[in-house]
Amino acid sequence: MDIEQIYEQYFRDVYLYLRGLSADAGTAEELAQETFMKVMKSLDSFDGSKDIRAWLFVIARNTYYRVCRRRHVYAEDGQPEEMPDGRPGIIEQLADGESAFLIHQFLHEMREPYKEVFSLRVFGELSFEKIGELFGKSSGWARVTFYRAKKMIQTYMEEMNQK
Repeated sequence: MDIEQIYEQYFRDVYLYLRGLSADAGTAEELAQETFMKVMKSLDSFDGSKDIRAWLFVIARNTYYRVCRRRHVYAEDGQPEEMPDGRPGIIEQLADGESAFLIHQFLHEMREPYKEVFSLRVFGELSFEKIGELFGKSSGWARVTFYRAKKMIQTYMEEMNQK
């Protein structure tokens, strides 16, 4: 596969993934372009043993983190607090413009790995197996992390709807 085919086929996926991480369309576009510049330079090193989309997301994630370090923005580490159960419908709320903005705003502030796992699952449409593989963890870990991220977002949205 040449770089043009990869770009045409996966640019939107990479952009949406970065959009979920950065919560800013302009930044996501710049980072996606930078990601594909790196892909072009390192395409020879891709051995094809893994999913190319997962490989692209790793490059995109590393590009995003490099920019964050340059801007002195760091993701918080630590365990999430217990959150009460919320109602389902996060994916549906992303279709609503105002709700989508609130969710992206919350995602921007969300701690890692929750932010990235949620973005990979929803925007990158990766399976739990692929997400676990990216992190060097199990698919069960990816499921639990996604579930917790979803619960955090649901709680936040419920709080916003009460205001």
